[in-house]
Amino acid sequence: MLIMGIDEAGRGPVIGPLVMCGLVVNEEDEQKLKDIGAKDSKLLSAKQRESLVEGIKKLSVSHKLVIIQPQEIDDAVIKEGTNLNWLEADHAISIINELKPDLVHIDCPSPNIRAYTEYIKERLTCKTEVHCAHHADRDYPSVSGASILAKVTRDSEIAKIHKLVGTDFGSGYGHDPVTRVFLEKYWNKYPNIFRHSWKSWKDQVDKLKQGRLDNF
Repeated sequence: MLIMGIDEAGRGPVIGPLVMCGLVVNEEDEQKLKDIGAKDSKLLSAKQRESLVEGIKKLSVSHKLVIIQPQEIDDAVIKEGTNLNWLEADHAISIINELKPDLVHIDCPSPNIRAYTEYIKERLTCKTEVHCAHHADRDYPSVSGASILAKVTRDSEIAKIHKLVGTDFGSGYGHDPVTRVFLEKYWNKYPNIFRHSWKSWKDQVDKLKQGRLDNF
């Protein structure tokens, strides 16, 4: 049996892409992912994650990485009738239809696991059993492996942004003081790296607009 795990990295930051990964392994090899140290990527250091990448890929039958840029995220968040959860679901569907596992475990971003599961099942073109769960990256080695590949790829994309802007922007989360200072200075210079639908970005734009009105 071919088992797939699907997870993402970079869901919350105002800076940079969201990365999703689907990792397919043979059923008999899933435990081997745990044996080499694969676990929820948030429980590992960057160095530990990077050291596991080759081992995870060697144990996999196939894998698929999808880099979702800020503009696509904004389109999904702003558009009526959809949101970030459904954007992830649509990409999960594409990954499943391409790699065609027998069973897929998905780290579910939605509080409504049943509705999320049904949405995916109804749109599959292959015969795959779908299992969505919270904390799947903790409980299923295939999802742990996917979370590590997604996180390492996301970190690589962030490194490219650091090189582009030439300065530290902190964690990229809106609550980070370093990120907030960077956002205030560079929100208009590097518009493509920011998620414009995020409250922290919109608050900054509103603040500047209000400042202009006050000076008028």
